[in-house]
Amino acid sequence: MVADDKPASTFKYHEEPVYTTSNGCPVESPEAYQRVGQNGPLLLQDFHLIDLLAHFDRERIPERVVHAKGAGAYGEFEVTHDISDISTIDMLLGVGKKTRCIARFSTVGGEKGSPDTARDPRGFSVKYYTEEGNWDWVYNNTPVFFIRDPTKFPLFIHTQKRNPQTNLKDATMFWDYLSTHQEATHQVMTLFSDRGTPYSYRHMNGYSGHTHKWIKPDGTFNYVQIHMKTDQGIKTFNNEEAGKMASENPDHNTQDLFDSIQKGEYPSWTCYVQVLSPEQAEKFRWNIFDLTKVWPHKEVPLRPFGRMTLNRNVENYFAEIEQVAFSPSHMVPGVEPSADPVLQSRLFSYPDTHRHRLGVNYQQIPVNSPIRAFNPYQRDGQMAVNGNYGANPNYPSSYRNMTYRHVKPTNDHEKWAGAAVSYLSEVVPEDFVQAKGLWDVLGRQEGQQDNFVHNVAVHLSAAKEDTRKRTYEMFGNVDKELGARIAKETEKLAPGPTSQAAGSAQSRL
Repeated sequence: MVADDKPASTFKYHEEPVYTTSNGCPVESPEAYQRVGQNGPLLLQDFHLIDLLAHFDRERIPERVVHAKGAGAYGEFEVTHDISDISTIDMLLGVGKKTRCIARFSTVGGEKGSPDTARDPRGFSVKYYTEEGNWDWVYNNTPVFFIRDPTKFPLFIHTQKRNPQTNLKDATMFWDYLSTHQEATHQVMTLFSDRGTPYSYRHMNGYSGHTHKWIKPDGTFNYVQIHMKTDQGIKTFNNEEAGKMASENPDHNTQDLFDSIQKGEYPSWTCYVQVLSPEQAEKFRWNIFDLTKVWPHKEVPLRPFGRMTLNRNVENYFAEIEQVAFSPSHMVPGVEPSADPVLQSRLFSYPDTHRHRLGVNYQQIPVNSPIRAFNPYQRDGQMAVNGNYGANPNYPSSYRNMTYRHVKPTNDHEKWAGAAVSYLSEVVPEDFVQAKGLWDVLGRQEGQQDNFVHNVAVHLSAAKEDTRKRTYEMFGNVDKELGARIAKETEKLAPGPTSQAAGSAQSRL
């Protein structure tokens, strides 16, 4: 074996590997090229040049449709409290048990080059490399979301992107959709408070939002939601600070996360679980499958169970963050999805987008690879880099023994029966109750109601007049004074009738 006979990624900076072509042929200079004489045409035989250009032409992969701009790091999860009475998940059993992980934080609506401080929800995803498979927590920094009907997701996201005619962010599109889909009001209240512009990824919480099922030792289950509370404390920008930072350093949150870990200031989050038995869920005021609702802490207290700490930066952003692939369908024994329709749709959508971006074998990419996996029936396709299971049969063969793990079924509380129906939820007065509760909470925090009104007005003022009026009515459904205050503040900033346009570059989203 020669000194260079090892993967390129294993070379240390003090070593001097021989530079080669992609097939390993030594090259005299990476900047030299072949031509006829000193002034003649290039030669097609110059594989190094052709290969270099061809690879360069292909080194971009499709960015994520949502959550395109993000940053991340490695860390570990440690169990801090015994929850063996409510969980059979191996990773959570045994105080002191540690599990490696990687986390990625992101904005939702912007492109890869968009500013970190834009007013937007933040993605908060963690992949745990457990002994029983990879378990992904694909969360947000807000406990609720804009929709509860899965068909609305692509339609809603279109309104947060760019106008198809002008290719500009469009305040009218944004508010036209929200004011006609008022189940989103609770999330809008959160987004346009200062919570919508976190100071950094280290200073925000993470929430499952969705309801999941945790299997108990006796085979029954509870419904759960998970909260990850920042140990650094909540810290936010106001609207103008966020805009200023977007201009001065659009990568502020990315840099903040990397620098803090590099300095040994490791961010951490304490993890809590809310628990409802099926019987409690049936009597609960709020539909536990409704993504626009929270479970009030007074009624469903938080129970601590662990802490996640990020303590190591990645070596290569593209390989480890751009290619990391999270999905709520990546689960382990002991946890199951609930009947939440938006969660159910995400179980398909997330792996589907990874197959599109990264290839059908995306889970063979090192950052996504589980500690152990054996599925020789999934063969071939792009990026089959793990040996393609060698000579193992690609069908259930009597000549290849395998061990199969028995999965104990849960109890029969959930039995679904009925005709297939075309369903669409309706907005009812109950949908504004929790939004009103948030407005009251902002009232107990100095200046936060004023900031909320200001933040909405700055953005809404760029929308068309009829959309603005409909939005005032939406906020009036939360609180009459709130609707009136937003109307007054917005109309001060709104342009005259002649300057109304289909698209507006004023949108900060």
